[in-house]
Amino acid sequence: MDERGLDRNVIAQLGTCSFIERQQNVVFQGFTGSGKSYLGCALAKQACQHRIRAHYVRMPDLEEAWALAKDKPQGQTKFLNKYAAFTLLVIDEWLLDHPDEGMRSMLLELLERRYDTASTVFCTQYAKKDWHQRLGSGVHADAIMDRIVHNTIWVDTGNHNMRQHATMKQ
Repeated sequence: MDERGLDRNVIAQLGTCSFIERQQNVVFQGFTGSGKSYLGCALAKQACQHRIRAHYVRMPDLEEAWALAKDKPQGQTKFLNKYAAFTLLVIDEWLLDHPDEGMRSMLLELLERRYDTASTVFCTQYAKKDWHQRLGSGVHADAIMDRIVHNTIWVDTGNHNMRQHATMKQ
């Protein structure tokens, strides 16, 4: 951990799941292979061990589920209720693709429902300064950012590719 620049104390503190009790969000931001998904999954698993309802989803899968929900009666409401109900929601590959207007509206509604009631972990390659533009730069982007950035623990996972590192050890 230390050679990657991760703060062992921050990771240990996250492992207590106390951030969930405080309804804080977590952002793991770093390069491909730097351990963002691993850490997000580890927090979800730790939450489950604390008997906290947690769910992991990749952003492309969330987008696909949203598209399918739109075609069903009460599908959108059920979708939003489902994802808002998890005490911890881990969204991997956050903003890998630019969300369209419908997806931005859904994200705003979902994050509004989760605000001050639940915790969300975002795993992303993009720095906070790039989020607004990737979210379309409009009022939806403003509102989504507002619901994320103020009560969030930011963890830079660096540029050390753990997959490449593991391959080299073999």
